[in-house]
Amino acid sequence: MSVAFVFPGQGSQKVGMGKALAEAFPEARAVFAEADAVLGFSLSRLCFEGPEAELQLTANTQPAILVASVAALRVLEARGARPDRVAGHSLGEYSALVAARALELKDAVGAVRRRGQYMQEAVPAGEGAMAAILGLELAAVEQACREAAREQVVSAANVNGPGQVVVAGHAAAVDRAVEACKAAGARKAVRLAVSAPFHCALMAPAQKRLAADLAQVPFRDAAVPVVNNADARAVRTADECRDGLVRQVSAPVRWQESVERLAREGATTFVEVGQGTVLSGLVRRIVKGAKVLHVEDPASLEKTLAVLSPAARTA
Repeated sequence: MSVAFVFPGQGSQKVGMGKALAEAFPEARAVFAEADAVLGFSLSRLCFEGPEAELQLTANTQPAILVASVAALRVLEARGARPDRVAGHSLGEYSALVAARALELKDAVGAVRRRGQYMQEAVPAGEGAMAAILGLELAAVEQACREAAREQVVSAANVNGPGQVVVAGHAAAVDRAVEACKAAGARKAVRLAVSAPFHCALMAPAQKRLAADLAQVPFRDAAVPVVNNADARAVRTADECRDGLVRQVSAPVRWQESVERLAREGATTFVEVGQGTVLSGLVRRIVKGAKVLHVEDPASLEKTLAVLSPAARTA
């Protein structure tokens, strides 16, 4: 069995995330305590109790998802479960790098907190937008974006799976692209309730600010291959890991290709580590017949360990 750990990104957050694991396992509690110390406020309370409106703020959401993922990771590791390769969706790439020992948790927490702030501040509120396009292949979406741009920005931001693409850019251009995609036969094309147009050229100011920060963060060579978002390529060196995080801010998330890459390199079992099962659903669509597991609470942990490490026990 070759195992890939995959880590969710923004959109998977919910009040209560990580609470059951933290209550049950000291490894998870330690992760939340470390994040609280780094940030100087109780991220753990925000994750466990809300309020939801505050959790949904990008600068809070990003460290919250990272920490919930690493809490689940630490519980898995303590019970002998290890990945052969890793990947993460957008923000989840930071979690993947922590899992691969390329990035320390404390450095990742500080970086994603600033990442969220920079991405939020890159485009004035209301000027950008994102939309989900369902039932239309990537080439047709890209053509619709070219037609809709009209000297504005609109492009594919997340290529999540077959017939599931998210576009981002200037609000008016995104609206034009939605109509063009509908005309081209999309089953559904709708604006998303997001606070900024992530993973497009409008994020260039955020990318520049984050690059300066990440230049000061110590990275190590990854202990296992990390399939990055920007290239859907397996990387190992410290410089490649850092560079991928910089470029992914304005580059599309090539998630379908990333999962296909994991499968080509031998992954047969995929474990979504952290809140929710969004990636689990995408993996099932991308790799037919793959074994897909997840860990977000003690019950799902028990089921996953029964497959990965039959001798392991959560007690």
